[in-house]
Amino acid sequence: MFQRDYFMRMIHQMTEMVAQVMALKQEKKKEEALQVIDEMLDRQFRLNGKLIRSLSDTDIISMMTVRGVVETANLHAIALLMKEEADLLDEMDQAEQSYSIRVKALHLFIRLALLEAEPLLRSPSEEAAELAAKLREYELPRATKELLLEWHEAEGRFDQAENVLDELLTDGLMGQEAADAFYRRLLLMPDERLLAGGLPRDEVIDGQRRLYETPVIEKAGGGSGS
Repeated sequence: MFQRDYFMRMIHQMTEMVAQVMALKQEKKKEEALQVIDEMLDRQFRLNGKLIRSLSDTDIISMMTVRGVVETANLHAIALLMKEEADLLDEMDQAEQSYSIRVKALHLFIRLALLEAEPLLRSPSEEAAELAAKLREYELPRATKELLLEWHEAEGRFDQAENVLDELLTDGLMGQEAADAFYRRLLLMPDERLLAGGLPRDEVIDGQRRLYETPVIEKAGGGSGS
């Protein structure tokens, strides 16, 4: 009962925050809107924008994990605040800051989707899809592409997962063994599921075959960008 009450209270607070930020944006009061976000982070989580920008997505998740259980409502709220902040920074022509915060928010929403977390205002997957679309024109870090691959595969978008896989292979950021494991997982699935995911079995087999026709050279390291 307490958890449900807390969750509903968080939804109410996030709804109010988004409405307040939107109103300030319409009034061209972007600095004030950023202040609203900072105040919410401080009041609810004892965090601020500067600290959030210095933490990785895994750091933030660790902070929101109690006795091995991720507090998904809190994590979703933080990701939503970061998403709103990134949009504001975009409008203020601070593209570099906006990009890094948006990537981090994308990571958090994908991780929430993989945890099958209950939605606040929208589902984590809907939020992640919106952020991924906004980041489409950018060359994303390796860690982001790996998360996108995992997310697309988990949600049955096998054609999109293969597109990300191809990028990682082309960039030398994934080895042949890991790529082969992806195709082998798909081959265990029924035909109808593969078809629904945009990657029929013959294309899965062809993709796996192509792995062995073109040598894959995996680069060492690779930044996480998160």
